[in-house]
Amino acid sequence: MKKRWLLFLLVLITAISAASIALASSAVTSDGYFDKIKLCGKVRVVEYNADIKVKVVTAFPDLKVKVVDHFPDEIGEWQFVEYGEDFTIQFVTSFPDIKIQYVSSFPGVP
Repeated sequence: MKKRWLLFLLVLITAISAASIALASSAVTSDGYFDKIKLCGKVRVVEYNADIKVKVVTAFPDLKVKVVDHFPDEIGEWQFVEYGEDFTIQFVTSFPDIKIQYVSSFPGVP
């Protein structure tokens, strides 16, 4: 009986550890990069073949985004443009590369 109980605890701890590691991992690095793309600057929204597929969420984002009109120099500051972009995004509802949350202050990696 004791061995079964210990085996059960070991399996439970392993499962919880694996789940927490999977939830804690993010596609955005701590310094604000996704796949060698610095997540600030001029952004163009496209329908197909985007550099990054983005899902807008209200909780637990990979990146907090503040939309600005000029000088998007800090991580999380995006200026939406029609041409001259630094990278392109496509808004999706499933299978995103990153999840963003729009904020009015304190943009960046949470």
